[in-house]
Parts: sequence; structure tokens; C-alpha cells
Amino acid sequence: MEDEERPRKYPKLSNDEGQEGSEPTMTGAVGSVPHEDAAQPTTQNDVATVANGTDDKPKDGQQAVDESKDDAPKVSKRQLKKLRRREQWDAQKEQRKTIRKEKTAAKKQRRREALNQARQEGGQEAVDQLLQTWQSSRQKFKQSTLLPITLVMDCGYDDLMLEKERISLSSQLTRSYSDNRGAPFRAHMVVSSFNKLLKERFDTTLAKSYNNWQGIRFMEEDFAHAAEQAKEWMKEPKGGQLAGMFANKTDATPEDGEIVYLSSDSPNTLTELKPYSTYIIGGLVDKNRHKAICYKTAVEKGIKTAKLPIGDYIQMASRQVLATNHVVEIMIRWLELGDWGEAFMKVIPRRKGGTLKDSERGSEDPSQEGDVVDADSDEEPGPGEREDEAAAPRTDP
Repeated sequence: MEDEERPRKYPKLSNDEGQEGSEPTMTGAVGSVPHEDAAQPTTQNDVATVANGTDDKPKDGQQAVDESKDDAPKVSKRQLKKLRRREQWDAQKEQRKTIRKEKTAAKKQRRREALNQARQEGGQEAVDQLLQTWQSSRQKFKQSTLLPITLVMDCGYDDLMLEKERISLSSQLTRSYSDNRGAPFRAHMVVSSFNKLLKERFDTTLAKSYNNWQGIRFMEEDFAHAAEQAKEWMKEPKGGQLAGMFANKTDATPEDGEIVYLSSDSPNTLTELKPYSTYIIGGLVDKNRHKAICYKTAVEKGIKTAKLPIGDYIQMASRQVLATNHVVEIMIRWLELGDWGEAFMKVIPRRKGGTLKDSERGSEDPSQEGDVVDADSDEEPGPGEREDEAAAPRTDP
């Protein structure tokens, strides 16, 4: 009787929160059915998964790695080729160094042979003349005469150029410095807006070699600030002497100087270089993508503009523009020769097909010559139009 009156034991409830609302099942009850929510493997794969303690679902870390791979920037084939060429160039650095040493040794041998030949044919006088032609840039710099005139290369267009164009511009700046340093009559030279990627290239790839350059200034400020500073240092006792083409301008004063931005889009034509003046050349290599940007920049600053008188002296076979160093060299040549036509012919590359116009008309007033040629010529472009783009410091395609 006691067993019959004893109440039955209830089963322990599961800790699963999902079973809180389920009805209890009596222990030992016949026909009891397991709860539907009971976690049981239903397939053979599930049994294996549970037994191994693994899950087919990707973990959070793996998913993050996959997503990062998808988000990584894709490199185009052209960029890959450039990277490979750059790696190949860097890998051949020692090989190029060896080749340079071999060329230097061969050059010395050729000079020794030339000196012996000059001594046999003309004696010591011929030797001295030959040695003078071999003078280094440092020796020429000591013998050159500084004039009170400034050439500013405006490098404020750094962000408009591609990497290869900045590399080209750095080479042009180097050549411009070399031409000015070795000229018989040299000018003050300034590189303005030297504070971006171009400076980074000079500091890294070119190993800050510009710190050893003489007779040139590098400034972070823009060309307008450089032009104002140039007025001051040209007034100094060592600011230059009135020699060469300025020898007959002894009455010139610093107040007579002017600031001119060279641009082929300018309606004005430069006829001569004046003492105590600053001439600005746009340091831009863009293959003519940005039309008249140098001219617009100068106008915004309120600075006078002008173009070189290419059309008055040279008949160009094409409209290809000249590089920055060509424009600089033309102006340096004028300081030496005082003749635009001769300066153009000595500097403009032959591949551009430039030919000197009639010498008789070239000796006349340049301001009159342009009108005569324009009236007599049947060609579409006039002498003062885009063939004068040599005044714009841009590089060839």
C-alpha cells in the first residue's frame, strides 16, 4: 500500500532554455517520446562532424582574411610590367657601374692619344687649345661671369605629372643647371616650389646630389616669392656685373628690371633680355595635356607674360615643343651671342626640323618681321602661333 500511495518521481528538467515551457515526462513511462528539440545527429555526416568536434562553417578569422583578399587593390598588367622593369633596372645597378668605369678608362686612353697627336702636329700651343676644350664644369664655372639676371624654374605643377614625367623633369633640371654653370656668362638660377614628389626623387633616388650644386637656389616657396627675392640678391655687390650683352647698359638700375613668365600662349613676344630682370620658366612635362596652364597661372598672379621669338627667326617643321632645359639654354646662349637666330639654331634639336629664316629679314626689326612673314605665307599657322611653343617648357611626346 505504501508503494501504491507513494507519489511518482518527476524527471529532472533540462538546462536548455528552449525546454522551459515543455511538459515533464515521467520516468519509465511506456511510450514516452523524446522531445523534438533534442539535439541529435540526423545524418551520417552530422555524426562525423559532431564526433570530430569540427564545423563546416568558416571561422570569423578566416572570413576576415578572405574579405581582405577581396578588398586588396588589383594590379593591372601594365603596372606589373612597370614594376618588373623597375626591379630589372635596380638589379643591373652594379653592371651599369662596371660599364661606366670601362667607358671612363677608354675615354682617358683616347685623350692621351689625342694629346700626343696634338703635340706632334702643333706643339704646346695646340695642346693648350685642346686642354681648354676639355675643361671641367667646375673650371668653367670659375672662369664664367655672373650677370644680374635670374632664371626661375617653376616646379609648382608636380601633382599634374606622371611618375615618368617627373623623372624627365628632374633630368631637365639637371641639364639646365649644367648648361648655366658651364656658360661664359651665367645667370642666377632658382628652382621654386621644390617641396613635393620631385624633391622626394632628388632626396632618395638622386641621393641629394643637388646639395652640392653651386650657383643655384632651391626654394619651397612659389615663383612669385622667388622673383621678389631675386630683386634683392641682384642688388648685392656679388649680384653680377654688367658684362657681355649688358656691357653697353651701364646706366641700367635695379628699378628697371622686370618679371616675365615665359609662355607660348602669351600675346607678347620677348625681344631681348634685360639686366636686373627675372624670367620664369614653367617646369612642366605633360605632353600638352594641360592647355595654357602656365599662362593662366601667371595672369592670376598679375605677372607679365611673353613668348620667345621662335617664329620670327626659325621656320619649324612641326609644332613639337621644347624641353625645359632647351628654353634655359636658348636664353643662356643669347646672353653669350646676342642673336636669337643663332641661339635657336645652336639649341633646337635637328630632329625638330627647325631652319633659319632669310638672314636679311632676320637682321631687321624682329617686331616688323613677323608681320611680313604672316602676310606672304600661305601656310595656315602664323609665325606667332603654336609653333612658338618652344617658349613653353614642356617635353616631347
